Amino acid sequence: MELVIDDSVLVKNYMNGDERALEILIHRHNQRLSSFIYSKVQDREITEDIFQDTFIKVIKTLKKGNYNEEGKFLPWVMRISHNLIIDYFRKSNRMPRFEGNSDFNIFSIMSDDKLNAERQLIKEQIDQDLCVLIKELPKDQMDVLEMRIYKNMSFKEISENTGVSINTALGRMRYALINLRKIIEKHNIILTN
Repeated sequence: MELVIDDSVLVKNYMNGDERALEILIHRHNQRLSSFIYSKVQDREITEDIFQDTFIKVIKTLKKGNYNEEGKFLPWVMRISHNLIIDYFRKSNRMPRFEGNSDFNIFSIMSDDKLNAERQLIKEQIDQDLCVLIKELPKDQMDVLEMRIYKNMSFKEISENTGVSINTALGRMRYALINLRKIIEKHNIILTN
């Protein structure tokens, strides 16, 4: 019977200078992590690059002592690779860019019902980014936007819910979208489809 050393012990050993511990961790999680990356990018070379970049980040974080052990080594590594996959798709020309102009509707990119793995990853990241951006809006605009977009309420329902006229609700929505565009431009954010 072979003794299996827990990931957390291997991480501590590596942080204390045992290079072999990292080798064991990489070997242990190689197949699962490689399969995860490949399922998203569908390219062996890119999978290898992202796999290597993932462990370069892991090594740097561990060497700096910034890793907070909570018994979640593999999920942490998977999250790093997930972020690198998103970075890859954002940098590649495989995804069209949306340029901010007067016809641009920020929510049009959220309406794809049949997302492949690549688009699903990017959609999740955009959703997270939008939530952060929406929090920067004035409360009245944020409330109207959330009721309209996330709760799918009509302007009549929003009006009744907030106690303002339909025109005021429409105006708040309009200003919310204008202000979102300004925030996106100010922070030089690029949203991809």
